[in-house]
Amino acid sequence: MSAIQTTSDNIMPAGESGTAYSHSPHNASETRHFDHPHKVMLGLYIGAFLGMLSETSMNIALPDLMDEFSVSSGTAQWMVVGYMLAIGVVLPCVGFMLKWIKAKTLVLFALTCFLVGALVCTVATGFPVLLAGRIVQGISTGIVLPTMYAAIMRVFPPHKIGAANGVAGLVIMFAPVIGPTLAGALIGALSWRAIFALFAVVAVIALACTAAFFVTPIERTRPAVDMLSIVASALGFGCLVAGVSLISDMGFSVAVVGLLVIGVVVLALYAYRQLHIADPLLDLRALGIAAFRTPAIMVSCSFACTLAFMYLVPQELQRGLGMSSTLAGLLMLPGGIVNAVCTLMAGRLFDRHGARVLVWIGVVMAAIGGALFFAIGVDSGVVLFLAAHIIVMVGIPFIQQSAQSAALKSLPGRMAADGSTILNTIQQVCGAIATAVATCLLGLGQTGYAAGGGANAAQGFVDGSRYGYMFGLVLVAIVLVFSFMLKGGKEEPKLVPVQVDDGAVESLAV
Repeated sequence: MSAIQTTSDNIMPAGESGTAYSHSPHNASETRHFDHPHKVMLGLYIGAFLGMLSETSMNIALPDLMDEFSVSSGTAQWMVVGYMLAIGVVLPCVGFMLKWIKAKTLVLFALTCFLVGALVCTVATGFPVLLAGRIVQGISTGIVLPTMYAAIMRVFPPHKIGAANGVAGLVIMFAPVIGPTLAGALIGALSWRAIFALFAVVAVIALACTAAFFVTPIERTRPAVDMLSIVASALGFGCLVAGVSLISDMGFSVAVVGLLVIGVVVLALYAYRQLHIADPLLDLRALGIAAFRTPAIMVSCSFACTLAFMYLVPQELQRGLGMSSTLAGLLMLPGGIVNAVCTLMAGRLFDRHGARVLVWIGVVMAAIGGALFFAIGVDSGVVLFLAAHIIVMVGIPFIQQSAQSAALKSLPGRMAADGSTILNTIQQVCGAIATAVATCLLGLGQTGYAAGGGANAAQGFVDGSRYGYMFGLVLVAIVLVFSFMLKGGKEEPKLVPVQVDDGAVESLAV
């Protein structure tokens, strides 16, 4: 065993041993932890950054993809929704995978998938091939995100979880900071294919860092494999998200309604089964803990609001205000920088003040910024847009980071992986649905404008975008309602220190 520091800033690097933290209601006399801060998490940080970079940079490329492949906006949105659909289908299985597969092996597999998907998209000659590569990328992100948060819960003490999640959030939210700007610049200088080529390069870096540094203290219990749960998870989440996404193109047709009904029924059966079998694919008992359930709902609503706005804003700048993709990306940069800074700040403030006050601050700012988007018209200057975008980007991380930290901190260590998986699954499914709803509302607004005799396509796009912004404000209002159910304190669960041996041994006693 290596020397173990007693300070609270470090975690163990690859090849070393240390003491992992396991949340428990029992008292413990020791509070030791890993050496060398964040080094072991570097590959996961880069992988999560890559996943969010891919998720947020694609919005600005949609108009170019629509033109090149001659597809409608409803079809093009599958580059966003299909990606999140893949994430949503894979996510519920990740907690189970981590109980069977060495986490390092799983992460290396996921990052390899992302690399392959990026290369496929780079050379794609048709939209179906492009979408297939995109879905492979989504599978990768679906594995990396919950694994990162599960690892954080194992290597950081409770009084540092907020700050640790803040760092992880900063890494993830740095992607929206540079994603639209970088994507716009690459499209302007080269083409949309350069975006996927960049993804491939970053994936190689993430693979190298994971291979060199990643050590994971995640328990492998090897429970029984329940194939029925695996099939039900994929079928239920897949049908639900696909059904909602197809509404924009097919309306409430028989096929769409059928997908929605199948999705809801199968998910209900899936949930019932998880609560009544000895070895569930996903331990849904976490949702029975009010201290987890309430902030989980808030996280999902704020994430859905973010993705709805991120879907609408770049397109409105191009289709409504007549800007180039490069300029649209540059205009989103200041808000992205502010978002990244506030993400880190929110994580640290959570450790001092808890979640409720921070969520209220976030709700107020997000509501003000969202309301300002309604004032944007085809002749609006950039100042109004910058003000609206920056204010929203201040508010969202105060909701997102504080609620997420509160949710994860409320769970015992043995449920950390399942809790992280539940959070990420709900977020991605709600995000996919929110993007689809925003697309439907955008089309509804454009149709209403045309039905009223409007002939200006740009004004029609602006009108349609306002329908989507209203949806975002409704989500913010839901967060406000649930914020009153949050506990105001900073309660910290006790710890039981658990020895983690070198390299191959990843078992934690809880």
